[in-house]
Order: sequence, then structure tokens, then C-alpha cells
Amino acid sequence: MSSISTIIIIVQVLSALAIIGLVLVQQGKGADMGAAFGSGASGSLFGATGSSNFLSRSTAIAAVIFFSATLALTLVGNTNRRAPEAGAGVMENVPAAAVEKVAVPAAKKVEEPLPPVPGQAGQIPK
Repeated sequence: MSSISTIIIIVQVLSALAIIGLVLVQQGKGADMGAAFGSGASGSLFGATGSSNFLSRSTAIAAVIFFSATLALTLVGNTNRRAPEAGAGVMENVPAAAVEKVAVPAAKKVEEPLPPVPGQAGQIPK
């Protein structure tokens, strides 16, 4: 694993943890979770509506970082892999010794019709 992909994975994990933390800290729509911890919304560091805007923006920034890291990890992972020559399939590079040819016996020609099986449609069992 290259050092670039290691750095991208670290950024991705940190941004995922930031998203989890920011979502858990945010207040619900109707439930005033800030008041449950002993302070009202107006007594917060960011004012009455500032904390929700700050947390929402921080969550959005962390989400953009997470998706960017995911996209970058995909691009780095695809460029490190060596592509086979154009038009070559998966089985093109298999050595000839690994592939065995199996002889299939020819089908026998049936001259006379087979006897009817009891219980087939159109027959009455005796």
C-alpha cells in the first residue's frame, strides 16, 4: 500500500469520526438537547441560533472531506493496478498446460422409440 493511499485512508477515517461526533452533538428538531446539559440555547458560545448553523456547516464540510477522500482513494486504487492489454479477458493469460481438453463422447442415435412412461398426460394408469 502506498503512502498516498495510507494518508487518504487516515483522512477518511478522521472525517468519518468527525461526522459521527458532529451529528451526535446536534440538537433535534423538537427536542432541546442543549437544555438537558444545563445551558439554554441563548447562553451558548454561538448565540441562540449560531450553534446549529455552526454544527450544520461543520458537518457539511466533514461530509465533503469524507466523499472527496473516498473518491481520491478510488482513483489511487485504480491507477496502481496494472491493466491487462486491451481486449484481453480474465482467461487470456492462463497457461495452456492448466487448461485440459476433455473428450465428450458422441451421442448415440436412438432407432426405436422409448416405451411410454405410466402417468404421462394422455395415458390412463391400469
